[in-house]
Amino acid sequence: MEIIPVLDLMSGMAVSGKSGQRDTYEPLKTVYSSSPDPVEIAISLKRQGAKHIYIADLDAIEGAGSNLELVRKINHLLPVILDWGVKDFQSFKFALDFAEKIIVATETLKSLEEMDKIIRTFSKKRIVISLDIKDGQVLSKIPSLTLDKLKSKLMELKPEEIILLDISGVGTEKGFNKTLLDEFRGWESLILGGGITPEELETLKKRGINKFLMGTALHSGQLPYPFDF
Repeated sequence: MEIIPVLDLMSGMAVSGKSGQRDTYEPLKTVYSSSPDPVEIAISLKRQGAKHIYIADLDAIEGAGSNLELVRKINHLLPVILDWGVKDFQSFKFALDFAEKIIVATETLKSLEEMDKIIRTFSKKRIVISLDIKDGQVLSKIPSLTLDKLKSKLMELKPEEIILLDISGVGTEKGFNKTLLDEFRGWESLILGGGITPEELETLKKRGINKFLMGTALHSGQLPYPFDF
């Protein structure tokens, strides 16, 4: 089982919030640093055994700048799985210089054709597809994109890693969305994120899930060491 720490970046600092409401995000308070300095936090996480770190560049996702040079620094410390708001083939290609793996998220992707082109062109080891779910629906700018249509496309393309991210659960610690997980019963290489509590990790592991994105529960000190257990 691998716990992948989550860091949300905004204006050069780590921030935290709930349910994807980015206008309410505040500087992150974490047991891993006395300040919201992302580099200090990454160093501390590495010392505690983290093998990767998930970073969401909220400025880039919102189209208000980016934190890519900061991401590059962190990637030298811990391999970064980066969501910086990939829209298409070119924005994916550009980000490859800054992180080990780049996320292609439904929230920002402009078409399934672009996803198709990315997966068929680049090494699958550097691609992570993120299914962003909010209030039970696929969060996407693609007209009429349904979960069934997306699942069909992913079965065709066979990416190596898929994140199931319940944005409504982010920061709530209410537990993972079991209904969403049931939709992907039997799928391999899933990474779960959004509302996961330490208490449900073993139950989720029994369902075949071995990788988890943890933010609030991790930074509040609720998880035991080491992260890989």
